Amino acid sequence: MSAPTERPLDGLTAIVTGAARGLGRAEARELARLGAAVVVNDYGQPGRDGSGAASAAPAEETAEEIRAAGGEAVAHVGDVADHETARDLVQQAVARWGKLDILVNNAGILRDRMVFSMTEDEWDSVIRVHLKGHFNTTRFAAAHWRERSKAAGAAVYGRIVNTSSEAFLAGSAGQPNYAAAKGGIVGLTTSSALALAKYGVTVNAICPRARTRMTEDVFAGFEVPADGALDPLAPEHVAPLVGYLASPAAARLNGQLLVVHGGMVAVVERPKVAAQFDTAKDAFTYAELDGLLTPYYEERPPNETFAAAEVLGLKRR
Repeated sequence: MSAPTERPLDGLTAIVTGAARGLGRAEARELARLGAAVVVNDYGQPGRDGSGAASAAPAEETAEEIRAAGGEAVAHVGDVADHETARDLVQQAVARWGKLDILVNNAGILRDRMVFSMTEDEWDSVIRVHLKGHFNTTRFAAAHWRERSKAAGAAVYGRIVNTSSEAFLAGSAGQPNYAAAKGGIVGLTTSSALALAKYGVTVNAICPRARTRMTEDVFAGFEVPADGALDPLAPEHVAPLVGYLASPAAARLNGQLLVVHGGMVAVVERPKVAAQFDTAKDAFTYAELDGLLTPYYEERPPNETFAAAEVLGLKRR
């Protein structure tokens, strides 16, 4: 266990994307509270589907909150799914504070539809913002750390925290685009973790559950505590884990996936083989597979729909 400190991120510079509202805002504030200087990125569009004109006001509001609390922060307005915008975001952090140490990828949109009704644009736009947005910022942050490491002849300090979702883990019938993007983010995380470890960079992902503008429909039926207690779905439950993963204390965590919500953190293991069937021949026949796999699945309980209410222990209104 590392020595406790109130400001483990002193002297470090962080970028948080999608940081004007919800999870990103809570994460940016937490990183600043722990000592980091923060670039608050957001496109500032009013619609959770990415619609509406961009605005600098939301990102600047979060940055001003951090400065008012005694921290350091600047706003960056732009769409991280645009390659050059992501380059500019990383360059802004380096130009302002001389280096980048932490990248928290959080920006995203929703365009929900059942797979048989989804349009090409609804698919492309969600994949673009979530998955390509994660790649773009990671690409330029990774290049920055690689160049610094080569120049120093030693490992440097780098942390990436990506945002996946339980929609990829447990399925989400009306979100094939979102679930696919979040699954892709886990693949990006594990690949980047392997590629960047030798430079001193760790890359991890979280699956947060929180009441935000993006999830207002999902959690609309769960009551908010009326006695002043912290909402189990408040983004503030998620932010401390992001702060920890961004800190020196988390140096041994790399390529990990963690679920976090309501005072709970769960470490997700990589997929395990549940059963294996072999044939003495060069290849299976249809009949052999039917004789092995059909009874195997007949004996297994049917897949259960993910029950958020049971896991959260919340009551519907």
